[in-house]
Amino acid sequence: MSAENQELPIEVDVHHVKALQDAGEQFLFIDCREKDEYETARIAGATLIPMSEMQDRSEELAQHRDEHIIVHCHHGGRSMRVTQWLKGQDFAKVQNMAGGIDAWSQEIDDSVPRY
Repeated sequence: MSAENQELPIEVDVHHVKALQDAGEQFLFIDCREKDEYETARIAGATLIPMSEMQDRSEELAQHRDEHIIVHCHHGGRSMRVTQWLKGQDFAKVQNMAGGIDAWSQEIDDSVPRY
């Protein structure tokens, strides 16, 4: 079985995500927090699709069904629920970023505000 067909782990850490960004890897990086949280702190390259809008925007997401998707939130709880929901919608290559933007701020980029 090729590496491309192997199932990805459900979770990745912030260092893995940063390494993917630095390597120029293509993936959809979804921020599933709400708009006010996004306005407080955000990670460059992430697309805001709030968990509360996920079902309404499923058609928009459908075009990314076969792409690698990484989801993040504040601490990792909401994004894990979104990750599991997307897997249930036949998105095979979706992962949760463990620790969320809070871990990103502490371990990757301390210019990202903590809240």
